[in-house]
Amino acid sequence: MKIKNILLTGASGKIGRNLLPELVKAGYFVKALEFEEPVLCRDKRVEIIKGDLRDPGLAKKILRGMDAVIHLANVKENRELFMETNIKGTFYLLDEAKNCGHTKQFIQAGSDARVGIFYYPHPFPIDETHPHSAYPGYYAFSKVLEETMCEQYAIQYKLPITILRFSWVFDEDDILAHITLKKPDFGVPVCREIAKTKEQKEYFEKNMDGVAKLVHPGGKPGIRHIVGIKDAVQGVLLSIGNESAIGQAFAIAGPAPFSYGELAKYVSKKLNLPVVEFELEGFYDFTHNIAKARSMLGYNPQYDIFRIVDEAVEFRRSGKRRTPTKYIG
Repeated sequence: MKIKNILLTGASGKIGRNLLPELVKAGYFVKALEFEEPVLCRDKRVEIIKGDLRDPGLAKKILRGMDAVIHLANVKENRELFMETNIKGTFYLLDEAKNCGHTKQFIQAGSDARVGIFYYPHPFPIDETHPHSAYPGYYAFSKVLEETMCEQYAIQYKLPITILRFSWVFDEDDILAHITLKKPDFGVPVCREIAKTKEQKEYFEKNMDGVAKLVHPGGKPGIRHIVGIKDAVQGVLLSIGNESAIGQAFAIAGPAPFSYGELAKYVSKKLNLPVVEFELEGFYDFTHNIAKARSMLGYNPQYDIFRIVDEAVEFRRSGKRRTPTKYIG
Protein backbone atom coordinates (compact mmCIF):
# COMPACT_ATOMS: atom_id res chain seq x y z
CA MET A 1 0.00 0.00 0.00
CA LYS A 2 1.58 3.25 -1.14
CA ILE A 3 0.90 6.25 1.06
CA LYS A 4 2.23 9.66 0.00
CA ASN A 5 -0.19 12.28 1.32
CA ILE A 6 -1.47 12.28 4.91
CA LEU A 7 -4.05 14.37 6.73
CA LEU A 8 -3.00 14.84 10.36
CA THR A 9 -5.52 16.20 12.86
CA GLY A 10 -4.37 17.23 16.31
CA ALA A 11 -1.07 18.32 14.76
CA SER A 12 -0.22 20.63 17.66
CA GLY A 13 -1.17 18.15 20.39
CA LYS A 14 1.24 15.99 22.36
CA ILE A 15 1.47 13.14 19.87
CA GLY A 16 0.91 15.32 16.82
CA ARG A 17 3.71 17.82 17.46
CA ASN A 18 6.17 14.93 17.91
CA LEU A 19 4.81 12.87 15.02
CA LEU A 20 4.71 15.62 12.38
CA PRO A 21 8.51 16.10 12.03
CA GLU A 22 8.93 12.32 11.79
CA LEU A 23 6.37 12.12 9.00
CA VAL A 24 8.31 14.79 7.13
CA LYS A 25 11.58 12.88 7.66
CA ALA A 26 9.91 9.76 6.31
CA GLY A 27 9.06 11.61 3.08
CA TYR A 28 5.33 12.10 3.46
CA PHE A 29 3.47 15.22 2.42
CA VAL A 30 1.32 16.24 5.39
CA LYS A 31 -1.75 18.40 5.57
CA ALA A 32 -1.74 19.46 9.24
CA LEU A 33 -4.96 20.67 10.82
CA GLU A 34 -4.48 23.64 13.15
CA PHE A 35 -7.21 24.72 15.56
CA GLU A 36 -6.26 26.93 18.53
CA GLU A 37 -2.62 26.07 19.20
CA PRO A 38 -0.16 26.81 16.38
CA VAL A 39 1.52 24.02 14.43
CA LEU A 40 5.22 24.70 14.89
CA CYS A 41 6.69 22.39 12.25
CA ARG A 42 7.38 24.49 9.17
CA ASP A 43 8.50 22.61 6.10
CA LYS A 44 7.80 22.59 2.38
CA ARG A 45 6.20 19.16 2.86
CA VAL A 46 3.73 20.49 5.44
CA GLU A 47 0.57 22.40 4.54
CA ILE A 48 -1.07 23.94 7.58
CA ILE A 49 -4.85 24.25 7.38
CA LYS A 50 -6.79 26.18 10.00
CA GLY A 51 -10.11 24.62 10.85
CA ASP A 52 -12.58 23.33 13.41
CA LEU A 53 -13.73 19.71 13.38
CA ARG A 54 -17.18 20.89 14.42
CA ASP A 55 -17.57 22.43 10.95
CA PRO A 56 -19.53 19.91 8.81
CA GLY A 57 -17.91 21.24 5.64
CA LEU A 58 -14.32 20.93 6.81
CA ALA A 59 -13.79 17.22 6.13
CA LYS A 60 -14.39 17.51 2.38
CA LYS A 61 -11.93 20.39 2.14
CA ILE A 62 -9.08 18.81 4.12
CA LEU A 63 -9.42 15.24 2.79
CA ARG A 64 -9.07 16.33 -0.84
CA GLY A 65 -6.05 14.57 -2.34
CA MET A 66 -5.14 12.66 0.85
CA ASP A 67 -4.24 8.97 0.79
CA ALA A 68 -4.48 8.51 4.55
CA VAL A 69 -5.87 10.11 7.69
CA ILE A 70 -4.22 10.11 11.12
CA HIS A 71 -6.95 11.36 13.43
CA LEU A 72 -5.50 12.48 16.77
CA ALA A 73 -7.60 15.55 17.60
CA ASN A 74 -10.03 15.55 20.52
CA VAL A 75 -11.10 17.48 23.56
CA LYS A 76 -11.01 15.88 26.99
CA GLU A 77 -13.26 16.55 29.98
CA ASN A 78 -15.43 19.18 28.32
CA ARG A 79 -19.14 18.45 28.46
CA GLU A 80 -20.00 21.32 26.14
CA LEU A 81 -17.55 20.38 23.37
CA PHE A 82 -16.82 16.65 23.42
CA MET A 83 -19.91 15.53 21.51
CA GLU A 84 -19.51 18.14 18.77
CA THR A 85 -15.73 17.79 18.44
CA ASN A 86 -14.92 14.17 19.26
CA ILE A 87 -18.04 12.40 18.05
CA LYS A 88 -19.45 14.55 15.26
CA GLY A 89 -15.96 15.61 14.16
CA THR A 90 -14.89 11.97 13.83
CA PHE A 91 -18.13 11.12 12.04
CA TYR A 92 -17.59 13.90 9.48
CA LEU A 93 -14.08 12.59 8.75
CA LEU A 94 -15.18 8.95 8.52
CA ASP A 95 -18.10 9.77 6.26
CA GLU A 96 -16.00 11.88 3.89
CA ALA A 97 -13.26 9.22 3.89
CA LYS A 98 -15.92 6.77 2.78
CA ASN A 99 -17.47 9.11 0.21
CA CYS A 100 -14.29 10.45 -1.41
CA GLY A 101 -13.20 7.02 -2.64
CA HIS A 102 -9.43 7.55 -2.32
CA THR A 103 -8.77 6.85 1.38
CA LYS A 104 -6.29 4.00 1.65
CA GLN A 105 -6.06 4.07 5.45
CA PHE A 106 -7.80 5.80 8.35
CA ILE A 107 -5.73 5.65 11.54
CA GLN A 108 -7.80 6.48 14.61
CA ALA A 109 -6.21 7.41 17.93
CA GLY A 110 -7.81 5.22 20.54
CA SER A 111 -7.01 5.09 24.23
CA ASP A 112 -6.72 2.60 27.07
CA ALA A 113 -9.34 4.80 28.75
CA ARG A 114 -11.82 2.64 26.85
CA VAL A 115 -11.12 -0.28 29.24
CA GLY A 116 -11.28 1.69 32.48
CA ILE A 117 -7.62 1.02 33.39
CA PHE A 118 -7.17 1.59 37.16
CA TYR A 119 -10.86 2.22 37.83
CA TYR A 120 -11.76 -1.47 37.50
CA PRO A 121 -10.09 -4.76 38.48
CA HIS A 122 -7.94 -6.37 35.77
CA PRO A 123 -6.72 -9.75 37.05
CA PHE A 124 -4.78 -10.41 33.83
CA PRO A 125 -3.04 -8.19 31.22
CA ILE A 126 -5.39 -6.15 29.06
CA ASP A 127 -5.31 -7.04 25.37
CA GLU A 128 -7.24 -5.99 22.28
CA THR A 129 -10.07 -8.47 22.95
CA HIS A 130 -11.08 -6.76 26.19
CA PRO A 131 -14.58 -5.25 25.79
CA HIS A 132 -15.18 -1.52 25.94
CA SER A 133 -15.70 -0.50 29.59
CA ALA A 134 -14.78 3.16 29.89
CA TYR A 135 -14.06 4.81 33.20
CA PRO A 136 -16.38 7.67 34.28
CA GLY A 137 -15.95 10.87 32.28
CA TYR A 138 -16.59 12.39 28.88
CA TYR A 139 -13.17 11.65 27.40
CA ALA A 140 -13.24 7.89 28.00
CA PHE A 141 -16.86 7.76 26.87
CA SER A 142 -15.94 9.55 23.64
CA LYS A 143 -13.08 7.13 22.90
CA VAL A 144 -15.54 4.23 23.04
CA LEU A 145 -17.97 6.03 20.73
CA GLU A 146 -15.20 6.95 18.28
CA GLU A 147 -14.01 3.34 18.11
CA THR A 148 -17.56 2.07 17.67
CA MET A 149 -18.05 4.39 14.71
CA CYS A 150 -14.76 3.22 13.20
CA GLU A 151 -15.69 -0.43 13.70
CA GLN A 152 -19.02 0.09 11.97
CA TYR A 153 -17.54 2.02 9.04
CA ALA A 154 -15.11 -0.86 8.56
CA ILE A 155 -17.97 -3.38 8.62
CA GLN A 156 -20.59 -1.43 6.68
CA TYR A 157 -18.41 0.27 4.08
CA LYS A 158 -15.10 -1.64 4.16
CA LEU A 159 -13.29 1.55 5.17
CA PRO A 160 -9.63 0.62 5.84
CA ILE A 161 -9.44 1.41 9.55
CA THR A 162 -6.54 1.04 11.98
CA ILE A 163 -7.05 1.84 15.66
CA LEU A 164 -4.08 2.59 17.91
CA ARG A 165 -5.02 2.39 21.58
CA PHE A 166 -2.43 4.53 23.29
CA SER A 167 -1.74 4.12 26.95
CA TRP A 168 -1.17 7.33 28.95
CA VAL A 169 1.45 9.22 26.91
CA PHE A 170 4.42 10.88 28.64
CA ASP A 171 6.56 13.62 27.11
CA GLU A 172 8.91 16.34 28.36
CA ASP A 173 8.88 16.27 32.19
CA ASP A 174 5.40 14.75 32.52
CA ILE A 175 6.57 11.91 34.76
CA LEU A 176 8.16 14.36 37.24
CA ALA A 177 5.02 16.51 37.23
CA HIS A 178 3.07 13.35 38.02
CA ILE A 179 5.26 11.88 40.75
CA THR A 180 6.66 14.92 42.60
CA LEU A 181 4.62 17.00 45.04
CA LYS A 182 5.19 20.54 43.80
CA LYS A 183 3.15 21.91 40.93
CA PRO A 184 2.59 21.45 38.05
CA ASP A 185 0.28 18.48 38.56
CA PHE A 186 -0.09 15.88 35.84
CA GLY A 187 -2.77 13.23 35.93
CA VAL A 188 -4.50 11.55 38.79
CA PRO A 189 -4.32 11.17 41.65
CA VAL A 190 -3.35 14.70 42.67
CA CYS A 191 -1.48 14.05 45.88
CA ARG A 192 -2.54 17.23 47.69
CA GLU A 193 -6.12 16.01 47.29
CA ILE A 194 -5.44 12.66 48.98
CA ALA A 195 -3.11 13.96 51.72
CA LYS A 196 -4.46 12.76 55.08
CA THR A 197 -1.66 12.69 57.63
CA LYS A 198 -0.07 15.73 59.26
CA GLU A 199 3.24 14.90 57.56
CA GLN A 200 1.66 14.67 54.11
CA LYS A 201 -0.26 17.93 54.48
CA GLU A 202 2.83 19.74 55.72
CA TYR A 203 4.55 19.24 52.36
CA PHE A 204 1.83 21.25 50.64
CA GLU A 205 1.36 23.82 53.39
CA LYS A 206 5.09 24.63 53.35
CA ASN A 207 5.52 24.15 49.59
CA MET A 208 8.12 21.43 50.10
CA ASP A 209 8.90 18.94 47.40
CA GLY A 210 9.00 15.18 47.64
CA VAL A 211 8.32 12.06 45.60
CA ALA A 212 4.96 10.32 45.90
CA LYS A 213 4.87 6.58 46.47
CA LEU A 214 1.31 5.47 45.75
CA VAL A 215 0.32 2.34 47.65
CA HIS A 216 -2.79 0.24 48.14
CA PRO A 217 -4.33 -0.12 51.59
CA GLY A 218 -1.88 -2.44 53.33
CA GLY A 219 1.19 -0.87 51.73
CA LYS A 220 1.64 -2.68 48.40
CA PRO A 221 2.81 -0.21 45.71
CA GLY A 222 0.46 0.35 42.79
CA ILE A 223 1.30 -0.93 39.31
CA ARG A 224 0.57 0.99 36.13
CA HIS A 225 1.44 0.84 32.42
CA ILE A 226 2.18 3.99 30.39
CA VAL A 227 3.97 4.86 27.14
CA GLY A 228 6.76 7.28 26.28
CA ILE A 229 6.14 9.74 23.46
CA LYS A 230 8.81 8.28 21.17
CA ASP A 231 7.27 4.82 21.47
CA ALA A 232 3.82 6.26 20.73
CA VAL A 233 5.21 7.90 17.58
CA GLN A 234 6.90 4.64 16.61
CA GLY A 235 3.54 2.88 16.80
CA VAL A 236 1.98 5.34 14.36
CA LEU A 237 4.86 5.23 11.88
CA LEU A 238 4.82 1.43 11.81
CA SER A 239 1.10 1.43 11.04
CA ILE A 240 1.16 3.77 8.05
CA GLY A 241 0.77 1.83 4.81
CA ASN A 242 0.99 -1.47 6.68
CA GLU A 243 -1.47 -3.91 5.07
CA SER A 244 -1.53 -6.09 8.19
CA ALA A 245 -2.75 -3.11 10.25
CA ILE A 246 -5.97 -2.68 8.23
CA GLY A 247 -9.05 -3.72 10.18
CA GLN A 248 -7.07 -4.10 13.39
CA ALA A 249 -6.73 -2.45 16.78
CA PHE A 250 -3.42 -2.37 18.66
CA ALA A 251 -2.40 -1.60 22.21
CA ILE A 252 0.47 0.90 22.14
CA ALA A 253 2.20 0.91 25.52
CA GLY A 254 5.69 0.87 26.97
CA PRO A 255 7.89 -2.25 27.14
CA ALA A 256 6.74 -3.06 30.68
CA PRO A 257 4.52 -1.79 33.49
CA PHE A 258 6.07 -0.07 36.49
CA SER A 259 5.67 -0.14 40.24
CA TYR A 260 5.16 3.17 42.05
CA GLY A 261 7.59 1.83 44.63
CA GLU A 262 10.42 1.43 42.13
CA LEU A 263 9.51 4.72 40.43
CA ALA A 264 9.56 6.66 43.72
CA LYS A 265 12.89 5.13 44.71
CA TYR A 266 14.49 6.00 41.37
CA VAL A 267 13.20 9.58 41.22
CA SER A 268 14.15 10.14 44.86
CA LYS A 269 17.74 9.18 44.06
CA LYS A 270 17.87 11.24 40.85
CA LEU A 271 16.49 14.42 42.45
CA ASN A 272 17.64 13.92 46.05
CA LEU A 273 14.09 14.24 47.37
CA PRO A 274 12.34 12.36 50.18
CA VAL A 275 9.79 9.67 49.40
CA VAL A 276 6.32 10.33 50.81
CA GLU A 277 3.87 7.44 50.92
CA PHE A 278 0.22 8.04 49.97
CA GLU A 279 -2.41 5.37 50.44
CA LEU A 280 -4.94 5.31 47.63
CA GLU A 281 -8.19 3.40 47.81
CA GLY A 282 -10.04 2.32 44.68
CA PHE A 283 -6.93 2.05 42.50
CA TYR A 284 -6.55 -1.23 40.63
CA ASP A 285 -3.26 -2.44 39.16
CA PHE A 286 -3.20 -2.98 35.41
CA THR A 287 -0.82 -4.00 32.64
CA HIS A 288 -1.14 -4.16 28.86
CA ASN A 289 -0.33 -7.07 26.58
CA ILE A 290 1.42 -5.57 23.53
CA ALA A 291 2.20 -8.91 21.83
CA LYS A 292 -0.13 -8.15 18.91
CA ALA A 293 1.57 -4.86 18.08
CA ARG A 294 4.98 -6.49 18.44
CA SER A 295 4.16 -9.37 16.11
CA MET A 296 2.02 -7.62 13.47
CA LEU A 297 3.58 -4.15 13.36
CA GLY A 298 7.11 -4.89 14.48
CA TYR A 299 6.52 -2.53 17.40
CA ASN A 300 9.54 -2.49 19.70
CA PRO A 301 9.10 0.06 22.53
CA GLN A 302 12.35 1.35 24.03
CA TYR A 303 11.22 3.63 26.86
CA ASP A 304 10.74 1.89 30.18
CA ILE A 305 9.93 3.98 33.24
CA PHE A 306 13.60 4.60 34.07
CA ARG A 307 14.42 5.94 30.61
CA ILE A 308 11.30 8.13 30.71
CA VAL A 309 12.50 9.55 34.04
CA ASP A 310 16.04 10.09 32.73
CA GLU A 311 14.78 12.12 29.79
CA ALA A 312 12.42 14.11 32.03
CA VAL A 313 15.28 15.03 34.36
CA GLU A 314 17.41 16.08 31.40
CA PHE A 315 14.50 18.15 30.06
CA ARG A 316 14.30 20.13 33.30
CA ARG A 317 18.04 20.53 33.65
CA SER A 318 18.27 21.86 30.10
CA GLY A 319 16.07 24.80 31.06
CA LYS A 320 13.39 23.98 28.50
CA ARG A 321 9.88 25.20 29.23
CA ARG A 322 7.07 22.70 29.71
CA THR A 323 4.35 22.87 27.05
CA PRO A 324 1.13 24.23 28.61
CA THR A 325 -1.71 21.73 28.91
CA LYS A 326 -5.43 22.42 29.02
CA TYR A 327 -6.14 19.22 30.93
CA ILE A 328 -3.83 17.86 33.63
CA GLY A 329 -3.86 14.32 32.25
